[in-house]
Amino acid sequence: MERNTGTVWDPRLTDPTLSRRGKPRSKGLTMVLDKGLGLSAFLDLLEMSSEYIDWIKLGFGTAGLTPAPLLTRKIELARAFGVFLYPGGTFFEVARSQNQWIAYLDTLRELGFEWIEISDGTISLTPTERSRIIRTAKAKGFQVITEVGKKQSGSVIPDDLLVETYIRDREDGASYVIVEGRESGENVGIYDPKGDMDEDFVLRIRERIDTSRLIWEAPKKSQQAHLMHLLGPGVNLGNIPSQEVLAVESLRRGLRSDTFQFGMQKEEVELLEG
Repeated sequence: MERNTGTVWDPRLTDPTLSRRGKPRSKGLTMVLDKGLGLSAFLDLLEMSSEYIDWIKLGFGTAGLTPAPLLTRKIELARAFGVFLYPGGTFFEVARSQNQWIAYLDTLRELGFEWIEISDGTISLTPTERSRIIRTAKAKGFQVITEVGKKQSGSVIPDDLLVETYIRDREDGASYVIVEGRESGENVGIYDPKGDMDEDFVLRIRERIDTSRLIWEAPKKSQQAHLMHLLGPGVNLGNIPSQEVLAVESLRRGLRSDTFQFGMQKEEVELLEG
Protein backbone atom coordinates (compact mmCIF):
# COMPACT_ATOMS: atom_id res chain seq x y z
CA MET A 1 0.00 0.00 0.00
CA GLU A 2 1.44 3.39 -1.00
CA ARG A 3 1.86 5.92 1.75
CA ASN A 4 2.36 9.62 1.23
CA THR A 5 4.55 10.68 4.10
CA GLY A 6 5.72 13.94 2.57
CA THR A 7 5.46 17.26 4.37
CA VAL A 8 5.39 20.89 3.32
CA TRP A 9 7.33 21.93 6.42
CA ASP A 10 11.03 22.58 6.87
CA PRO A 11 12.63 19.65 8.78
CA ARG A 12 13.65 22.06 11.55
CA LEU A 13 9.96 22.62 12.21
CA THR A 14 8.81 19.00 12.04
CA ASP A 15 11.74 17.78 14.15
CA PRO A 16 13.64 20.54 15.97
CA THR A 17 15.83 17.84 17.56
CA LEU A 18 16.98 16.73 14.08
CA SER A 19 17.45 13.29 15.62
CA ARG A 20 14.28 11.33 14.89
CA ARG A 21 14.81 8.40 12.55
CA GLY A 22 12.38 6.74 10.20
CA LYS A 23 11.56 3.04 10.21
CA PRO A 24 13.05 0.58 10.71
CA ARG A 25 14.54 2.18 13.79
CA SER A 26 16.32 0.76 16.82
CA LYS A 27 15.23 3.30 19.43
CA GLY A 28 12.32 5.56 20.16
CA LEU A 29 9.91 2.68 19.53
CA THR A 30 6.21 3.17 20.16
CA MET A 31 3.70 0.44 20.99
CA VAL A 32 0.04 1.42 20.70
CA LEU A 33 -2.83 -0.27 22.53
CA ASP A 34 -5.84 -1.33 20.44
CA LYS A 35 -8.76 -2.17 22.74
CA GLY A 36 -11.16 -3.04 19.95
CA LEU A 37 -10.89 -0.66 17.01
CA GLY A 38 -13.09 -1.44 14.03
CA LEU A 39 -11.50 -1.66 10.59
CA SER A 40 -12.36 1.92 9.62
CA ALA A 41 -10.84 3.34 12.80
CA PHE A 42 -7.87 0.98 12.49
CA LEU A 43 -7.22 2.15 8.93
CA ASP A 44 -7.60 5.79 10.01
CA LEU A 45 -4.99 5.18 12.71
CA LEU A 46 -2.55 3.69 10.22
CA GLU A 47 -3.10 6.34 7.56
CA MET A 48 -2.55 9.13 10.07
CA SER A 49 0.15 7.70 12.30
CA SER A 50 1.80 4.55 10.93
CA GLU A 51 5.18 6.25 10.49
CA TYR A 52 5.27 6.80 14.25
CA ILE A 53 3.99 3.35 15.33
CA ASP A 54 6.21 0.29 15.58
CA TRP A 55 3.75 -2.15 17.16
CA ILE A 56 0.04 -2.28 17.80
CA LYS A 57 -0.96 -4.55 20.67
CA LEU A 58 -4.41 -6.11 20.64
CA GLY A 59 -5.13 -5.48 24.30
CA PHE A 60 -5.93 -8.17 26.83
CA GLY A 61 -7.79 -11.07 25.15
CA THR A 62 -9.48 -8.99 22.45
CA ALA A 63 -7.76 -10.98 19.70
CA GLY A 64 -9.90 -13.92 20.76
CA LEU A 65 -13.10 -11.90 20.43
CA THR A 66 -12.34 -10.31 17.07
CA PRO A 67 -14.05 -12.08 14.13
CA ALA A 68 -11.40 -14.06 12.26
CA PRO A 69 -11.85 -12.25 8.90
CA LEU A 70 -11.45 -8.87 10.62
CA LEU A 71 -8.44 -10.10 12.60
CA THR A 72 -6.77 -11.32 9.42
CA ARG A 73 -7.53 -8.02 7.71
CA LYS A 74 -6.00 -6.08 10.60
CA ILE A 75 -2.83 -8.13 10.31
CA GLU A 76 -2.70 -7.45 6.56
CA LEU A 77 -3.33 -3.72 6.97
CA ALA A 78 -0.73 -3.34 9.69
CA ARG A 79 1.87 -5.16 7.59
CA ALA A 80 1.06 -3.02 4.55
CA PHE A 81 1.75 0.08 6.61
CA GLY A 82 4.98 -1.27 8.12
CA VAL A 83 3.53 -1.88 11.59
CA PHE A 84 3.67 -5.13 13.58
CA LEU A 85 0.45 -6.38 15.21
CA TYR A 86 0.44 -8.80 18.12
CA PRO A 87 -1.94 -10.08 20.84
CA GLY A 88 -1.61 -8.92 24.43
CA GLY A 89 0.21 -11.06 26.95
CA THR A 90 -2.95 -11.78 28.95
CA PHE A 91 -4.28 -13.83 26.03
CA PHE A 92 -1.12 -15.95 26.21
CA GLU A 93 -1.66 -16.33 29.96
CA VAL A 94 -5.18 -17.63 29.35
CA ALA A 95 -3.79 -20.15 26.87
CA ARG A 96 -1.12 -21.22 29.36
CA SER A 97 -3.64 -21.61 32.19
CA GLN A 98 -5.81 -23.78 29.93
CA ASN A 99 -2.82 -25.90 28.85
CA GLN A 100 -3.36 -24.65 25.29
CA TRP A 101 -0.27 -22.51 24.78
CA ILE A 102 1.29 -24.68 22.06
CA ALA A 103 -1.97 -24.62 20.09
CA TYR A 104 -2.13 -20.88 20.76
CA LEU A 105 1.29 -20.36 19.18
CA ASP A 106 0.36 -22.49 16.19
CA THR A 107 -2.88 -20.58 15.63
CA LEU A 108 -1.06 -17.26 15.76
CA ARG A 109 1.36 -18.49 13.09
CA GLU A 110 -1.52 -19.68 10.91
CA LEU A 111 -3.16 -16.26 11.19
CA GLY A 112 0.06 -14.53 10.15
CA PHE A 113 1.28 -12.96 13.39
CA GLU A 114 5.04 -12.42 13.51
CA TRP A 115 5.39 -11.12 17.08
CA ILE A 116 4.16 -12.54 20.36
CA GLU A 117 4.10 -11.32 23.95
CA ILE A 118 4.91 -13.72 26.78
CA SER A 119 4.05 -12.55 30.28
CA ASP A 120 3.09 -13.74 33.75
CA GLY A 121 1.27 -10.69 35.05
CA THR A 122 -1.62 -12.75 36.39
CA ILE A 123 -0.33 -16.32 36.34
CA SER A 124 2.93 -17.71 37.72
CA LEU A 125 5.75 -19.10 35.59
CA THR A 126 8.94 -20.59 36.95
CA PRO A 127 12.13 -19.24 35.35
CA THR A 128 12.66 -22.63 33.70
CA GLU A 129 9.16 -22.69 32.22
CA ARG A 130 9.41 -19.10 31.07
CA SER A 131 12.69 -19.88 29.29
CA ARG A 132 11.18 -22.95 27.63
CA ILE A 133 8.19 -20.99 26.34
CA ILE A 134 10.36 -18.19 24.94
CA ARG A 135 12.65 -20.68 23.21
CA THR A 136 9.68 -22.60 21.81
CA ALA A 137 8.15 -19.41 20.41
CA LYS A 138 11.47 -18.50 18.80
CA ALA A 139 11.75 -21.99 17.30
CA LYS A 140 8.30 -21.51 15.74
CA GLY A 141 9.50 -18.34 14.02
CA PHE A 142 8.19 -15.60 16.33
CA GLN A 143 9.88 -12.43 17.43
CA VAL A 144 9.29 -12.37 21.18
CA ILE A 145 8.44 -9.55 23.56
CA THR A 146 8.28 -10.44 27.25
CA GLU A 147 6.89 -8.52 30.19
CA VAL A 148 8.06 -8.16 33.79
CA GLY A 149 5.71 -7.23 36.64
CA LYS A 150 2.39 -8.24 38.12
CA LYS A 151 -0.94 -6.62 37.29
CA GLN A 152 -2.31 -6.66 40.83
CA SER A 153 -2.88 -3.16 42.23
CA GLY A 154 -0.09 -2.10 44.54
CA SER A 155 2.46 -4.52 43.10
CA VAL A 156 6.00 -3.24 42.61
CA ILE A 157 8.93 -4.55 40.60
CA PRO A 158 12.10 -5.23 42.62
CA ASP A 159 15.27 -4.03 40.89
CA ASP A 160 16.90 -7.45 40.93
CA LEU A 161 13.80 -9.15 39.53
CA LEU A 162 13.70 -6.84 36.52
CA VAL A 163 17.43 -7.05 35.88
CA GLU A 164 17.68 -10.82 36.28
CA THR A 165 14.54 -11.50 34.22
CA TYR A 166 15.68 -9.09 31.51
CA ILE A 167 19.07 -10.78 31.22
CA ARG A 168 17.59 -14.27 31.16
CA ASP A 169 14.81 -13.39 28.68
CA ARG A 170 17.29 -11.74 26.32
CA GLU A 171 19.58 -14.77 26.51
CA ASP A 172 16.59 -16.97 25.68
CA GLY A 173 15.88 -14.91 22.56
CA ALA A 174 13.46 -12.15 23.56
CA SER A 175 13.89 -9.02 21.45
CA TYR A 176 12.39 -6.61 23.99
CA VAL A 177 11.22 -6.67 27.59
CA ILE A 178 8.22 -4.63 28.76
CA VAL A 179 8.10 -2.99 32.19
CA GLU A 180 4.54 -3.44 33.47
CA GLY A 181 2.44 -0.30 33.80
CA ARG A 182 -0.98 -1.54 32.73
CA GLU A 183 -3.51 0.44 30.73
CA SER A 184 -4.12 2.80 33.66
CA GLY A 185 -0.54 3.69 34.60
CA GLU A 186 -1.61 3.86 38.24
CA ASN A 187 -0.73 1.90 41.40
CA VAL A 188 1.31 -0.77 39.64
CA GLY A 189 4.93 -1.33 38.65
CA ILE A 190 6.84 1.96 38.74
CA TYR A 191 3.72 4.10 39.31
CA ASP A 192 2.04 5.12 42.55
CA PRO A 193 -1.77 5.43 42.95
CA LYS A 194 -1.68 8.90 41.35
CA GLY A 195 0.40 7.73 38.39
CA ASP A 196 3.58 9.40 39.60
CA MET A 197 6.76 7.58 38.64
CA ASP A 198 9.46 6.08 40.85
CA GLU A 199 12.26 8.10 39.26
CA ASP A 200 14.98 6.55 41.40
CA PHE A 201 13.99 3.08 40.18
CA VAL A 202 14.34 4.14 36.55
CA LEU A 203 17.75 5.68 37.20
CA ARG A 204 18.98 2.60 39.04
CA ILE A 205 17.86 0.33 36.22
CA ARG A 206 19.55 2.59 33.68
CA GLU A 207 22.86 1.95 35.41
CA ARG A 208 22.48 -1.84 35.32
CA ILE A 209 21.10 -2.86 31.92
CA ASP A 210 20.72 -1.66 28.34
CA THR A 211 17.46 0.27 28.45
CA SER A 212 17.28 0.41 24.64
CA ARG A 213 15.76 -3.08 24.86
CA LEU A 214 13.19 -2.10 27.48
CA ILE A 215 9.68 -0.89 26.68
CA TRP A 216 8.15 1.21 29.45
CA GLU A 217 4.37 1.11 29.61
CA ALA A 218 3.45 4.78 29.97
CA PRO A 219 -0.16 5.60 29.04
CA LYS A 220 -0.13 9.11 30.56
CA LYS A 221 1.50 12.20 29.06
CA SER A 222 3.23 13.07 32.34
CA GLN A 223 4.82 9.60 32.40
CA GLN A 224 5.92 9.80 28.77
CA ALA A 225 7.54 13.20 29.26
CA HIS A 226 9.18 12.13 32.54
CA LEU A 227 10.73 9.06 30.92
CA MET A 228 11.98 11.14 28.01
CA HIS A 229 13.66 13.58 30.37
CA LEU A 230 15.28 10.68 32.26
CA LEU A 231 16.25 8.42 29.35
CA GLY A 232 16.05 10.70 26.32
CA PRO A 233 13.46 11.11 23.54
CA GLY A 234 14.60 7.74 22.16
CA VAL A 235 13.07 5.82 25.07
CA ASN A 236 10.74 2.98 24.02
CA LEU A 237 7.15 3.49 25.17
CA GLY A 238 4.17 1.14 25.35
CA ASN A 239 0.43 1.14 25.99
CA ILE A 240 0.03 4.43 24.16
CA PRO A 241 -3.68 5.18 23.55
CA SER A 242 -4.51 5.00 19.85
CA GLN A 243 -5.63 8.64 19.78
CA GLU A 244 -2.37 9.84 21.36
CA VAL A 245 0.23 8.71 18.80
CA LEU A 246 0.91 12.12 17.28
CA ALA A 247 0.96 13.66 20.74
CA VAL A 248 3.68 11.22 21.84
CA GLU A 249 5.66 11.81 18.65
CA SER A 250 5.41 15.54 19.30
CA LEU A 251 6.96 14.97 22.73
CA ARG A 252 9.83 13.03 21.18
CA ARG A 253 10.58 15.83 18.71
CA GLY A 254 10.34 18.77 21.09
CA LEU A 255 7.06 19.92 19.57
CA ARG A 256 5.29 20.28 22.92
CA SER A 257 6.00 22.59 25.83
CA ASP A 258 6.86 19.62 28.07
CA THR A 259 9.89 18.74 25.91
CA PHE A 260 10.46 22.01 24.06
CA GLN A 261 14.07 22.13 25.22
CA PHE A 262 14.89 18.96 23.29
CA GLY A 263 14.92 21.01 20.09
CA MET A 264 16.91 23.99 21.37
CA GLN A 265 20.61 24.69 21.12
CA LYS A 266 22.57 24.60 24.38
CA GLU A 267 22.96 28.38 24.34
CA GLU A 268 19.21 28.85 23.95
CA VAL A 269 18.49 26.51 26.85
CA GLU A 270 20.91 28.38 29.10
CA LEU A 271 19.31 31.69 28.11
CA LEU A 272 15.82 30.32 28.79
CA GLU A 273 16.86 28.96 32.17
CA GLY A 274 19.08 31.93 32.98
